[in-house]
Amino acid sequence: MGEPARKLDRPYTYADYLTWPEGERWELIGGVAYNMSAAPTRRHQAILGLLYFRIRSHLEGRTCKVYMSPFDVLLPEPDEPADGDVSNVVEPDIVVQCDETKLTKSGGRGAPDLIFEILSPSTHMKDLREKFDLYERMGVREYWVIDPQGEWLNRFVRAQDGRYGEAESRDLSFAKGPISSLVLDGFSIDPSEIFSAE
Repeated sequence: MGEPARKLDRPYTYADYLTWPEGERWELIGGVAYNMSAAPTRRHQAILGLLYFRIRSHLEGRTCKVYMSPFDVLLPEPDEPADGDVSNVVEPDIVVQCDETKLTKSGGRGAPDLIFEILSPSTHMKDLREKFDLYERMGVREYWVIDPQGEWLNRFVRAQDGRYGEAESRDLSFAKGPISSLVLDGFSIDPSEIFSAE
């Protein structure tokens, strides 16, 4: 699996991020800039659309809000009080935020309750390593990772010790059946529906 291009010459912040060309897409993790400019595949976008529609329908009349990328989420370290100082800025595929105080005019600031990442060849390892560690450390309660190519998904839930427990997994070849969200009460989806999205 590929690795996205990175800017490694110095640590970057959200203030730098805001100066970069509008047509470019970047994420910051620990001040390292990761390029996201390659367009997602058609299948990636079909899965994104299906999930967003299903979650939005489920949340109708509830207080939680769902957003899909591009949607900037700032995850500040304790010593980063000003937005311009923040060294972690991500664009998850889908964000569910139940605390409206964490929503800003331009996106979100602080850990969402639930994040979905749909793997792309160029971002695969970043989503499984750097983002996994960041989301766990910052307090994202539930993290779903979906692999359109391998047709598997993992759901991680943050335990009381602050760590993600063992993944609940589904793989079309052996682990079948719906998978439910703990954050979104009553929401479940069958992976066969996800991976048949066109």
